[in-house]
Amino acid sequence: MKEIDQILQSQLNEIKEQGTYKNERIIETAQESEINVNGKKVLNFCANNYLGLANNSEIREAAMKAIQEWGFGLGSVRFICGTQTIHKELEQSVSDFLGMEDTILYSSCFDANGGLFETILEQEDAVFSDELNHASIIDGIRLSKAQKFRYKNCDMNDLESKLIESSARVKLIVTDGVFSMDGTIAPVDSIVQLANKYNALVMVDDCHATGFIGKNGKGSGEHCGVLDKVDIISSTFGKALGGASGGFISASKNIVDTLRQKSRPYLFSNSLAPALVVACLKAINIISKNKNLILKLHDNTTYFRDQIKEIGYEVKGDSHPIVPIMIYDAKQAVALSEMLLEENIYVIPFSFPVVPKGQARIRVQLSSSHTKEQLQHSIKAFRECGKALNII
Repeated sequence: MKEIDQILQSQLNEIKEQGTYKNERIIETAQESEINVNGKKVLNFCANNYLGLANNSEIREAAMKAIQEWGFGLGSVRFICGTQTIHKELEQSVSDFLGMEDTILYSSCFDANGGLFETILEQEDAVFSDELNHASIIDGIRLSKAQKFRYKNCDMNDLESKLIESSARVKLIVTDGVFSMDGTIAPVDSIVQLANKYNALVMVDDCHATGFIGKNGKGSGEHCGVLDKVDIISSTFGKALGGASGGFISASKNIVDTLRQKSRPYLFSNSLAPALVVACLKAINIISKNKNLILKLHDNTTYFRDQIKEIGYEVKGDSHPIVPIMIYDAKQAVALSEMLLEENIYVIPFSFPVVPKGQARIRVQLSSSHTKEQLQHSIKAFRECGKALNII
């Protein structure tokens, strides 16, 4: 065994001993609220499939037709020969949906965030980032030459003190619209107020909000009543908008055009596949025309949150379909998830380094496709398994 393998094997053994090793369970069917795992049907409560569109028949049909008309792939980046009419249609559709001037597509939102900061910010600029922002934001900021400030999670007093401290040319405040480990929505309205006061820009990563948060599903900015005051929105097609892949940034034409010229993940990554592009267009169309999906998701969320708290669990957040059920001990979280799987409930434990040490949890994610009966079955299983493990 080579030395690197010995080093890594030791690290992997330590991860296993700590109870934080992540096994990948194999799904044997399409992504739905009910799936097959290990040869049996289970209820899926851990997907980002918030609106149940991952296996929607209209979206599937649109994708299949797109392959016939536009081909399977492009074998090119956008600026060489990788831009079809449909790519521009999707960018315009996203811009119209969010009320932004322009939109640029990326292979993922991770790439979008990774290619933003170093492209638009210089040494004389500053970025102010919430301490619980997504890893893609953290990595993207690291690549930038801008001055870096980190403020306490959703702490507007701390953010303001850092804004006062800075004399940067351009100030950019960056926050997750929804903090995915806690299921909490950022105070985007308060952030906008501080941005106005200190002449700063506001960027929101709305991956866990686009399509279903806000009255019309336009995200955390709409939820907080300040969508038109947010300068930059990054988000994904890989969650509520069909659940496949792909990301985007919506902003002013100057910001987007600069990204087209200089953003490395955009310039050096293949164009989104035609089937994905057309499927995403269909997903936005469905969401724009059918508010019942958002309403059903809201009802499911309220019901599950109320019931899971009533049986004795502590949960974070207050209204988001991400429901972090706090276990705290990593090994107990793993034990609970395994016992729940025996009861046909598929959930995943989250522990360090995904969340801080001592903050292990089961992160339940609800979908508009979950039925009342499925919710009731899951709540019953959580009660029985929690009592068996002396968690509740």
